[in-house]
Amino acid sequence: MSKILTLTLNPCIDKTIWVDKLIPEKKLKGKHPEDEPGGGGINVSRAINFLGENSKAIFFNGGYTGSYFLQLLNNENIVFIESGIAGDTRTNLMLIDESTLLEYRIGVEGPEISASETEKLLHIIKQQKNYEFLVASGSLPKGIADGFYAEVAAIVAFHNAKFILDTSGIALQKALQQKLFLLKPNLNELSLLCGISEDANIADIIQATKQLLNKINCSVIVVSLGASGAILVTEIETHHILPPKVEVKSTVGAGDSMVAGMTIALSKNLSWKEVLQYGIACGTAATLNSGRGLCNTIDVERLYKELLNNKS
Repeated sequence: MSKILTLTLNPCIDKTIWVDKLIPEKKLKGKHPEDEPGGGGINVSRAINFLGENSKAIFFNGGYTGSYFLQLLNNENIVFIESGIAGDTRTNLMLIDESTLLEYRIGVEGPEISASETEKLLHIIKQQKNYEFLVASGSLPKGIADGFYAEVAAIVAFHNAKFILDTSGIALQKALQQKLFLLKPNLNELSLLCGISEDANIADIIQATKQLLNKINCSVIVVSLGASGAILVTEIETHHILPPKVEVKSTVGAGDSMVAGMTIALSKNLSWKEVLQYGIACGTAATLNSGRGLCNTIDVERLYKELLNNKS
């Protein structure tokens, strides 16, 4: 049994196509087509796998596209449990303009989930045993109640495991009513939760994060700040780590790679500072790849070593 479970409620097939130049009303020749399994928790599992560790992915899946989705997961040796639905697993599209390297991302809403399909997935989660972490990442699909992640949090707490949540909106607000272990909002999400300005300085962000932590049942909050790195706050520790300077090719997958890295570090009982450093190394490593590439071990270890050697 894996120590790490991931949960994805709205998985997708991520299709990436390169074109010489995006021109309206012209028939364009697509190049280098690539299909990958995607969605928040799926990407966390994939990144964990790329880094040589193990997880088990749990997700909704259905239709012809769902069969292809499973094939993509099997190609990467991802361990999973699917929960069948009547609708088709969605397909998202990324177009990359080769002349500018600009990315155009088209996300599809996805299928509506019925009440019976929701209950089936909850039953699967309840059946899982002997895990240490459950990582839920991504938005809620149509048909899922806003309090779904709160229900999952209660199940995880019942199994004495740790719930790591990376989501937004009302689903995030409802989840705060339950016991969480790690919460990873970005600055926009923190702003909605605390009313802090998105232009706030680091000191104010830290203060707002501490105030939020004191209001909810959560061990640690990690606020991702993009190029400004990330802030980790616990009851007794605060760390702000800047990312290594690299040439950023794409930010797609960086957040999920960061969550994967932090979860691995937590499973190895690293210190809070090292958890943040390893997470940032993984997130930064993902930005080195064009398109939807996630992190890889060589880049992560190099960047992590750089952060460990940085005494500032």
